[in-house]
Formats: sequence, structure tokens, C-alpha cells
Amino acid sequence: MFRFIIKEKYMFLDLDKIEKSFPAAVDNTGKKITYGDLVNFCEEFYSAINRRTLILILSENSVGAVAGYVASLSTGIVPLLLSENTPADLLYRLMNIYQPEYLWLPDKLADRFSYKPLFGKFSWVLLKTGLKSNPMSDNLSLLLTTSGSTGSPKLVRHSYKNVESNARNIAAFFELTTFDRPVVSLPVNYTMGLSIVTSHLFAGSTLLLTKDGLTEKSFWSFLKEKNATSFTGVPYSFEVLYRLRFFRMDLPNLRLITQGGGKLREDLFREYAQYAALTGKRFIATYGQTEGTARMAYLPAEMALLKTGSIGKAIPGGELSLVDENGSVLTDNETTGEMVYRGPNVTLGYAEASDDLLRGDENKGILYTGDIARRDDEGYYYIMGRMNRFLKLFGLRISLDESENLIKKAFETDCLCTGNDEKMRIFITSGRLKENIHKYIIEKTGLFHKAVEIDIVDKINRNESGKAIYQTGII
Repeated sequence: MFRFIIKEKYMFLDLDKIEKSFPAAVDNTGKKITYGDLVNFCEEFYSAINRRTLILILSENSVGAVAGYVASLSTGIVPLLLSENTPADLLYRLMNIYQPEYLWLPDKLADRFSYKPLFGKFSWVLLKTGLKSNPMSDNLSLLLTTSGSTGSPKLVRHSYKNVESNARNIAAFFELTTFDRPVVSLPVNYTMGLSIVTSHLFAGSTLLLTKDGLTEKSFWSFLKEKNATSFTGVPYSFEVLYRLRFFRMDLPNLRLITQGGGKLREDLFREYAQYAALTGKRFIATYGQTEGTARMAYLPAEMALLKTGSIGKAIPGGELSLVDENGSVLTDNETTGEMVYRGPNVTLGYAEASDDLLRGDENKGILYTGDIARRDDEGYYYIMGRMNRFLKLFGLRISLDESENLIKKAFETDCLCTGNDEKMRIFITSGRLKENIHKYIIEKTGLFHKAVEIDIVDKINRNESGKAIYQTGII
């Protein structure tokens, strides 16, 4: 049963046990908060609300967002985290469905609403909506959108155990300490960005929060000025870093580079692993999903060059396996099937209506990931692609994910592959490469030339975490 801070002095991730003077977070606007200040803020925040209810947090990478999140989980208030850039139609749709009683958001967004302000700090404000939240399960701690959401009201329900067990595990296998200073550039409302926050707070580290993009000079100024010790990115982040000639940068304080959020091209994986080995840094590839509270597998740094492209093995306390199309467990190595994960970080299930917030644990610690994976003869796993990202064209089974990786490796262009069982469509951002890519992909796949269509676009539509949005495809 969850304990409330006011009654029993419970604190999320035992943050009240960390030295009060230690800095918990600093953002790129100059705002700071110590662990002692964070504990005091939780008391202030709860006194303005004074009961368990649902709150919608319009997140950005700032001290205010992290403080509101920590205060909510420390006091039994359930946060629904959305980006501050959430389209108005989706925002109001979610508010209408889930009826959050409060909003916590940056001051600059407050004039969009006519709700009464109750409390403010860090240039953030608490608004009372006048809506009435439905009853919620005692185990419900957090609501996040699914990683593929582009307008869906579908949310992932997390328990307190999910969030805390994952934070403790990540802190353990990344060997985090109070001396770590991770730069947090992935959105904190995105499962992997949030996992950076929770795991480093558990370790007593100092979060370096920034809203700047990797191509902005201010991002690198902030990273260097604050002596960042680690960076976490998704595959697109590492593609951008490569184009920015990351390997030539002088970053003596950067000791840990972690990757997640999808499959990194094998050539880039090898490049980053070699760079880390040559410079005395650690490169750790991870695997996770929102439904698994961000991280479910990792490849130890010392194995990066030996198992290039692998996601490694399950995190401590977790278990990975493969099943065939009938759900039967595949016991042989060097075999391929759907990857299944078991562990305490598997979330409770989904919500698509406010009544669903009362639901209990529907997954029972088991997650069918929807990813096709291969397990080698030493038990290391390799992601081959999503189950729904394959086409069957003229009797050939074509992986759209692998096709994208092939094109990105061979040509200087961003791309996105879609299609159906009649035609493969490839969107690219460089018109001069159209004929070469068409010829190349036909040679690689063995497809008939009329089965492949190439379209030229200005850019590929991506979400805030850098993932391509396949539902809409392009801008």
C-alpha cells in the first residue's frame, strides 16, 4: 500500500536520505534546486492540493517540471505527463477523458487557461481545473502516453514498484554515484528521458536539464560549462552527433554514453563503441519500452565491441525469452522469435478511459514486446525489427527497419520506409539520390523495380525524442 508523505514522511526514491545541500538539478535557464529544497517543495506542493488526485503536467526539461513530478510521486498525487508542445486538440481531448483536477505547467502557458492559480515556483504555476478526477487504484503512480502515440488517448499505467525498481536497477548497472552529472536532453515526458531523471535522483546525482537541441551551440556550451559526465540518446541522436563530428570534440568530463529508443545502425554502433574504447569512456546500449518502464535490457560496456548491435541481456531482476507465432517458448540459441520480457518494471496495463484508472495489474509482470529478436549462442539478444514492420512482396519478406538502416548507411539522407503488401514506399530528403537508392534497394531486396516507389520530401516527421512518426510519415 502506498504511504503518503504527510502521514508517514515517505519520500519517492528515498530522496530525503540524500545530503540536503547536494544539488539535485540545474536547468539551462539557471534555475537550481538542492535535495533539501526538493524535499521541502514536496511539502509545499502537497499542502496546495492536500489529497490523492490526478494532475496533468505539461512538461519541459526544467527544474519546475522535475520538482512537480517528484512531488506528485512522493505524495500520492498521480501525474499524467505530456509535452508542453502537445497539440491543443489532443490536450483538451485527454482532459475531457481523464478529468485532471489540477494542472502544473510553465508560467508562459498559464494564460491559455482560465483556471484559478493556487501556487507557483520555479516560473511554474499550479492551476485548479474544476474537473473531478475518477477514483484510481492505490498502486497507480504515473501515466505516460505510449511511445507511438500521435493523437491517441491511450496511456500506460505505471505502479510505484515499476518506477522505483527501474530507477534502482539503472543506477546499479550504470554504476551511478553522487558525482554523476547527466545532461538530460531527451524529453522528461518520454519514458527514457524520465528514466534518466529517476535513476540519477536515486543515486544522488545532479541533473543537467536542457531544452536545446543537439545542433544548437547553446547545448554544447551548457554541457561543457556544467561538466556533464554522461549523455543518453536515441538512434537519431547518434546520427546527428556523427554529422556534427562528435568524435573530434574535446569532452574530457564525459565518461558514459548510453543508447536506447530503438535499433542503432550496426556501423554507427561500432563507431561509438570504438570511440569509447579509445577515449576511456563507456558506451552502453540499452533496450526498453514505455510498457516496461523504459529499460529492460543492456549490453555492458566491455562487450560493446564483441557484440556489436546487441541489446545484451535482461537487466537485474528481469528475464528475456523468445516465443514463436503460437506463443511457444524457443529454447534453442541462434533462433528468432518475438521477444518476451518478465520483470517488476512491467507496467500495469493501458488506460483508454477514466474508469481504467481503477484497474489493477493486468500484465502480471509479463510483456510481449512486439519486437522480433535473435538470441546468439551466448545468450545475447539482437533486435531484428518490429512484428508490424515487415512487408510480404512477391513472396519476399522485407523488413522496413532493416531497409531504412541500409539506406542510411549507404547514402547521406534521412529516410523512412513504409508500404503494404503491394508496394514499398521510401521517403528520402535528397532528390539527387533517388535513382541510386531505387537501384540499391532493388539489388539488396531482390524486389521487382515497380514494387519500390521513392518520394522526395523536405524532412521526415519525428516526435520530440527523434523517433519517426510512421502514422503520418512526412511533413
